[in-house]
Amino acid sequence: MIQVKICGLHTAAALAECARLGVDYVGLVFHPPSPRAVTPAQAAALFPTPGGPSRVGLFVDADDITLAATLAALRLDILQLHGSETPARCAAIRARFGLPVMKALGIGGPADLAAIAVYAPVVDRFLFDAKPAPSDPLPGGNAHAFEWRLLAGQPIPRPWLLAGGLTPGNVAAAITASGAAGVDVSSGVEARRGEKSLPLIAAFTHAARATDRDNLQPKVELLRM
Repeated sequence: MIQVKICGLHTAAALAECARLGVDYVGLVFHPPSPRAVTPAQAAALFPTPGGPSRVGLFVDADDITLAATLAALRLDILQLHGSETPARCAAIRARFGLPVMKALGIGGPADLAAIAVYAPVVDRFLFDAKPAPSDPLPGGNAHAFEWRLLAGQPIPRPWLLAGGLTPGNVAAAITASGAAGVDVSSGVEARRGEKSLPLIAAFTHAARATDRDNLQPKVELLRM
């Protein structure tokens, strides 16, 4: 089954809808410039009880103090590093905090795929997003897509998610073109920038899950905890 991550949640209603749908991962943005950002206290309040989708904390070039303060406030299952973190920094975060690290890599063309081999030894998984343009205000969540076929057949040695410009209307085509076993969406399920739409979350999840993964080429490994 295709795995689904809904990123940029900040309301109890959106989280409840993700739980109802059986979404695999929810993303919490700890990057203040983002309209989807939450504080550690706000994020903790969304999870009054254990259980539910796995929690992914999105950080952009965060220092250890920021990471430690966030983890003191709530449990996270994965640390998503969406900035310019070097392989050495990824390795240091992974070692210090003892959590799986998912590194976001911006893809604009074939040359950007070279970073996969550089980061693979020090991270647990990848997220492939559209490479931000110089004018983009954020390192991700800018509603841009890239050429999904660039990933098809690539020897990617870690589980990975596809992101960037995905919507309920194009997610099936994106999965087919890329061979992705999991997808990540933020702006594509928003009624307005930063405001999640419950019907769009449901439509996206159903569209992704309706894809028959066994008929995709190439076959790729499911994202597992």
